[in-house]
Amino acid sequence: MTRFFPRPVPLGVSAVALFIVYSLFTIAAQPPAGRGGQESPFYCDKGALSPAERTRHFDVLGPSLVARRQRVHELPDGYEIQFASDRQTFLDLSEYVEAERRCCPFFDITLRMTPEHGPVWVRFTGRPGTKQFIEADGGDWIKPVG
Repeated sequence: MTRFFPRPVPLGVSAVALFIVYSLFTIAAQPPAGRGGQESPFYCDKGALSPAERTRHFDVLGPSLVARRQRVHELPDGYEIQFASDRQTFLDLSEYVEAERRCCPFFDITLRMTPEHGPVWVRFTGRPGTKQFIEADGGDWIKPVG
């Protein structure tokens, strides 16, 4: 059996680790910051982006990324989309996700790189109603690939 720690971990380190884990769970359980604990409504706040950012996001990056989708997985609370792991796709996805989190703050967005140069996945999920928003507003993103 392989051990992650070759010798016993001092009690002080374990206490610090437990404190950090507890703190992270406590922070995660807090209501959204900066909005008085209120959740943002389900709509795309296009005013969160400058006119140039909106044009790039909706007219350049969005269509380009939709064309590069490799697979779409439906999830109970949203969708996960697979892309190739090339550098340009990753950079475009990163830029797209950063803007998307500003205009649609209700999304829980995950950008995941798989090991051994495998595909890149972007996951859009969230509270109840998020999946229905994606289906109504993001049809091109979730239509079958092929």
